[in-house]
Amino acid sequence: MNDQKTITILVADDDPDDRLMTGDALSESRLANDVRFVEDGEELLDYLHRRGKYSNPADAPLPGLILLDLNMPKKDGREALREIKADPVFRRIPVVVLTTSRADADILKTYDLGVSGYIPKPVRFEAFVDVMKTMAIYWFQVVSLPSVEDAHA
Repeated sequence: MNDQKTITILVADDDPDDRLMTGDALSESRLANDVRFVEDGEELLDYLHRRGKYSNPADAPLPGLILLDLNMPKKDGREALREIKADPVFRRIPVVVLTTSRADADILKTYDLGVSGYIPKPVRFEAFVDVMKTMAIYWFQVVSLPSVEDAHA
């Protein structure tokens, strides 16, 4: 990869199989990044705001990239995205929707809310790994990201 500092990737997904597949695919992509998982939109916002079990900053390093599922319990991805992009502290964090939904309405709505990218989850693991590799190249070699300190200042 490039000389850029490794960043924390925060994955918000309620499905344990999808979390496992995402973690495995990121591993197979040879990403050296720290990957953290939350299970719904409420937990995502608790993580970002360092509330509850995430109150210790060492347990909740601020992410440089969020991978967000849309259909989650408690607070879905659309609601969480709306809150993230409305918050001046978190709105610069790139959020990439990673979901099974291929609905045009979801794609349009999330871009209207400020999502940085929309990726339908591939069904086959090999295809999922390919998507993660492509995403890693884009986000960690091609694009210039704000440093975590700058993004959260």
